[in-house]
Amino acid sequence: MPKSTSYHEKLIQDLKNPLEAAAYIEVVLEEGDPKMLSKALKNVIEAHGGIDRLSAQVNELYNQLDQMLSDKGEIEFYSLNYLLDALGLHLAVTVKP
Repeated sequence: MPKSTSYHEKLIQDLKNPLEAAAYIEVVLEEGDPKMLSKALKNVIEAHGGIDRLSAQVNELYNQLDQMLSDKGEIEFYSLNYLLDALGLHLAVTVKP
């Protein structure tokens, strides 16, 4: 009998695709839940090889963002933008349907 793939394993595999990662982050941002954003960023980082693959500067920035999301539930826009840039993503503004 074939072994099934866990949801998390499938998610991480899917998030290796930059289009999937961007859509995932976009949906999480729309939800507006800081804890979900923290988890989503962790998942995208994992898909990109893990935190150890990030530069020391980006790693430190991620840790600061994670702390801000845990403590205050908010983050500085430019810090998020810099982290997304390091992951090959960027924020976009579109017209609401």
